[in-house]
Amino acid sequence: MNAQIRSMTTGTPWKMILTVALPLMLGNVFQQLYTVVDTAVVGRVLGVSALAALGTVDWLNWLFLGTIQGLTQGFSIKIAQDFGARDEKSMRRSMAATVQLSVIAAAVLTTVALVTIPMVQRWMGTPQEVAGTARLYLRILFASIPVTVLYNMAACVLRALGDSRTPLRAMILSSVTNILLDLLFVAVFRWGVAGAAVATVLSHMLAAAFCTVAMFRVRMLIPGKGEWGWDGKRIALLLRLGLPVSAQNCIIAVGGIYVQSVVNGFGVVFIAGYTATNKLYGLLEIAAVSYGYAMTTYAGQNLGAREIQRIRTGVRSACVIGIITSVMISAVMIVFGKWILRLFLSGEASDVESALETAYAFLRLMSLWLPVLYLLHVVRSALQGLGNTVNPLVSGIVELLARTSAAFVLPGFIGGPAVFWCEVLAWIGADLILIPGYYMEMRKINKRIPEEVSA
Repeated sequence: MNAQIRSMTTGTPWKMILTVALPLMLGNVFQQLYTVVDTAVVGRVLGVSALAALGTVDWLNWLFLGTIQGLTQGFSIKIAQDFGARDEKSMRRSMAATVQLSVIAAAVLTTVALVTIPMVQRWMGTPQEVAGTARLYLRILFASIPVTVLYNMAACVLRALGDSRTPLRAMILSSVTNILLDLLFVAVFRWGVAGAAVATVLSHMLAAAFCTVAMFRVRMLIPGKGEWGWDGKRIALLLRLGLPVSAQNCIIAVGGIYVQSVVNGFGVVFIAGYTATNKLYGLLEIAAVSYGYAMTTYAGQNLGAREIQRIRTGVRSACVIGIITSVMISAVMIVFGKWILRLFLSGEASDVESALETAYAFLRLMSLWLPVLYLLHVVRSALQGLGNTVNPLVSGIVELLARTSAAFVLPGFIGGPAVFWCEVLAWIGADLILIPGYYMEMRKINKRIPEEVSA
């Protein structure tokens, strides 16, 4: 369980990026595996209505999960920069501030999440036949938000130090546990969607404990007695890094919630098909998320070490790797997508075929445009690692506008399939902000770094 820290300021950039990204990718495969199994067990054992109930809460769940991931990822940027600069004292103080802010975030988010469930369900127009089931599922998940915060904080800190293997081990352990508990609670004990939620919570607790123990075994991270005090300036710095990333995820989630509210108006069968593909969404972007996390660490460490040319080389390499990866995944999904989607659906033959038609149309469209999503993750994460979290926030606002505009306008012309374009248009809009933003940020760094070094 010992952490395996790694400096990314030396060595061939593309090799270093893949060295960190591949364990993350494998970890994400296991994470998505238990998401897929969770969906398949619920869909096959409990039927289309239960699957639709889970689908109505996907974006609401991501709203709070994205907030947590954004905050903890933003806080870890400073730790990555301190590690690249080899400033252990600053790194320990950053660690203390990260723990303090994470405790506050856990308390606030848990309270807000549990209180707002009924109100948000009404706003989303959740169908009455699945509203109660969805509400029970959310209450169990949201009660465990402190566990989610702990896991994400520990995993992000370890990744900031170049250790992607410990989060991988934690995710493998968590995924296997989740799958076994899913089968036990849902298929054997017949606890319904509540059993799926409890299985997820227990597996997250295991992953959180694993990563936390590993994190505090890194001695240079552990703050001394005099370093736990409230450092207002450092707290403000971490908030400037974390809040925009968190806000960006929230904005994206709000757009997704609006799209889901439109989807809810097309009936339970359409919702089930849409949900089946949404669960595969995670598989589509597994590698993109992994490259993104690797690029945040890579850019942060190399900025701390003042290795500006390495940053440029690394971003170019990651973009090429991302495009090649996305094309390969797209081909697999277009050829085998229908077979995979059938794993999630059961019930009346006519309902299953209708849901499958909806699901595959959505999957095929996203697969064709997947390279756009991969560029988005690489460039956005590089900007965040460089300390620029404002441009990614603006890109999130553009994603919101693209999603909601498409969901509001297009269904009047082409009906339900219009919502499939919401994701693609959001990706395109974000890239139009992020790519020019990256080049502008690098120009600023070119001007600033020589001045700092000479001073």
